[in-house]
Amino acid sequence: MSDLGFATLYYLIMILDGLFNFLTVKPTFSIAAHPWLRNDSRPIPLDILIYKLVKSYLNATPLKRAALKALSKALTEDELVYLRIQFKLLEPNKDGRVSLENFKTALVRNATDAMRESRVLDIINAMEQLSYKKMDFEEFCAAAISTHQLEALDGWEQIASTAFEHFEQEGNRVISVEELARELNLGPTAYSILKDWIRNSDGKLSLLGYTKFLHGVTLRSSNTRHH
Repeated sequence: MSDLGFATLYYLIMILDGLFNFLTVKPTFSIAAHPWLRNDSRPIPLDILIYKLVKSYLNATPLKRAALKALSKALTEDELVYLRIQFKLLEPNKDGRVSLENFKTALVRNATDAMRESRVLDIINAMEQLSYKKMDFEEFCAAAISTHQLEALDGWEQIASTAFEHFEQEGNRVISVEELARELNLGPTAYSILKDWIRNSDGKLSLLGYTKFLHGVTLRSSNTRHH
């Protein structure tokens, strides 16, 4: 069990929760109270996916980081439970922040065979930015959030809508199709798709564009849609 992706397991619980309530028409029970997350006899191990997500965040563009920060602000306390557990495993400093050393120490203390086989040292090396800056819980949430897992939740549309409201206030800006393509590491073949993500009224990302930008698009998928 310890080598499973616990982030995936956590979101699976949330999906099953939504299905349960749909079928029984009963009030939603609190995910935060689920025994897999609250029972001290079932400690949740360090999740290597968190390291991969943080690495990607640190190497992301300012626009992508702003989009993720807005998304993290749309989560409820129940949806933040797993991230709080993972942040606690990093043993934040007295100021409530973590640095690269926290990630290294936690890894040494909690490493499993699966982690050792997943090139985790390469991931740590790519997180070098944390050697001269620290990350508080709010930024950690933005860095460690998984858009793909959230998209599977029953309440994804509401989460995305709320996140977009934050993004409108704190991160959305005028962007050209060409610049958006560079953000996504795509070429001119994707322009016809990306132009639909930008509002004609002000040249900023629309709600559709925001959610698509969070998810990302590959050249292969853009070519498929283009044809």
